[in-house]
Amino acid sequence: MSVLLIRKYPDPILKKKALPVEEIDGELQVLIDDMIETMHSAPGIGLAAPQVGVSKRVIVVDVSSREESQPLLVLINPEIVRAEGKVASEEGCLSVPGYVSTIERAERVVVKGLDREGRPLEIEASGLLSRALQHEIDHLEGVLFVDRMSPIKREFFRKRYLRRQKAVV
Repeated sequence: MSVLLIRKYPDPILKKKALPVEEIDGELQVLIDDMIETMHSAPGIGLAAPQVGVSKRVIVVDVSSREESQPLLVLINPEIVRAEGKVASEEGCLSVPGYVSTIERAERVVVKGLDREGRPLEIEASGLLSRALQHEIDHLEGVLFVDRMSPIKREFFRKRYLRRQKAVV
């Protein structure tokens, strides 16, 4: 397993819609293992393939550090089939390091997809798992959490974040 480079905002791949996975093969299994390793080493609770430069609809989510009863999840071609309620909470992203903001998301979701062996999977989630699934599926659509901010907040973020990035380089 390898730790992959996490792409940072404003990398263009983060704004592109990821392609569906057509074949579950050894190459995809290596990508999944590398994504899990990368997520844990970051450390984070979720990672989408576009965040490591791969335009495939694959996510990994592990909220077990905060919700012990939840196992590590691997989802291929995930989609939200039902969303209920609204809740606002602080959110951050491995592709936007050092920045958090309060984001409103659905309180509960039902997500369908395939597990890493290609078997159909349906997950009913609430709390942190619901938020993490929505966040990672957004990445597959080319949507960052900062895109869910109000226009004024988003503009403030862009100016501040990009100025800070230039200072680091």
